[in-house]
Amino acid sequence: MPRTQVRGIFLGRRIRQKPDLNSAVAKLPANGWHNGAGRMQQIGQLLPANEAGLPHPVPDDDLTLDLGPPPNISRKAKAAIVVRLLLNEGADIPLEDLPSELQADLTQQMGAMRLVDRRTLAHVITEFANELDQIGLSFPGGIAGALDALEGRISRETAARLRKEAGVRAAGDPWKRLAGQDAETLAPMLEAESTEVAAVVLSKLDVSLAAGILAKLPGPAARRITYAVQLTNKVTPEAVEQIGLSLVSQLDARPVPAFETEAAQRLGAILNNANSPTRDGVMEGLEETDGTFATAVRRAIFTFGNIPERIETRDIPRVLREVDPAVLLTAMAGAEAAGFADARDHILDNMSSRMADQLREDIAEGGKVKPADCEEAMSTIINVIREMERNGDLTMIELEQEEDG
Repeated sequence: MPRTQVRGIFLGRRIRQKPDLNSAVAKLPANGWHNGAGRMQQIGQLLPANEAGLPHPVPDDDLTLDLGPPPNISRKAKAAIVVRLLLNEGADIPLEDLPSELQADLTQQMGAMRLVDRRTLAHVITEFANELDQIGLSFPGGIAGALDALEGRISRETAARLRKEAGVRAAGDPWKRLAGQDAETLAPMLEAESTEVAAVVLSKLDVSLAAGILAKLPGPAARRITYAVQLTNKVTPEAVEQIGLSLVSQLDARPVPAFETEAAQRLGAILNNANSPTRDGVMEGLEETDGTFATAVRRAIFTFGNIPERIETRDIPRVLREVDPAVLLTAMAGAEAAGFADARDHILDNMSSRMADQLREDIAEGGKVKPADCEEAMSTIINVIREMERNGDLTMIELEQEEDG
């Protein structure tokens, strides 16, 4: 919430004050609050609010109240006054982000208070504005906030060790952690839990994530869990929290893998850059020793021959625009000899007629190309496609989806 709007709230209450208070409130800069970093000392953090429904400030020359000596009230009472004022003005304050102990203290303090005179309110406003203005830099507070701030900047091993050392409760809201996981991670965990626990988890998670988890579960298990959702109406918040803590502890207990990708994907990436004889020989051996793993590797492999089944026809012209014409000619000229005549014809059929005719003429006039040159040209085209996919310019067809269809 911008500080000028904080000033608008305060002055909108028409607190008449001397110019010294006017200057204190007016000096609030317009660059906003400290966006969750600066925290209000009285209740553990600053309390940001939305920008809707705020009153217009009164003119500066309409400030005439003599403040007198500061009131002798506790910081808890001052925090309650600030929160009450912001709530009265329609601010949306995320008090749930405070530790539960501070939420309880704030609620009890507000319940114990009655009326506050305008001089006391003006003093509290001035003190709060001054403290807010003095904040230059603040830190998240606690290991959970530090880990969130350093997410992606420290190693996964270090982050996992710190969470384990700090304990699950010290590592933040367990449901925020769970909401950040993917369906592939959570589905096996829920399958191992009781039906009732799984139903609670699905009810607590975002609907899109819950739907993704259901899709990963076996049919009978998914039906049992969905039926059990109707039994979750009387589950207490304490039970929900304990379930979240238990699942997060399971996440923290898992060993951190040395590789971010699966073995099949890593081997597929290696074979993508190998020549055809090497790739075919490795795949033949895998088929004989481990057919399941060989199938997974084959799905991860993407070669020139996979273009018809992995690239949408409408995307062929976009790919060709990124490929050097000389490289394309070399790859197309040697495609038949390399066993990729179908991929060559697929490309020719999905480019403009004029360009396809010209390319056919160039292939006929150019004669044979060396296998090594053809292999290199095809690898260049595959690398172009992979780069487009990484940049979000191209979406490849998943073989699993094609087989299911």
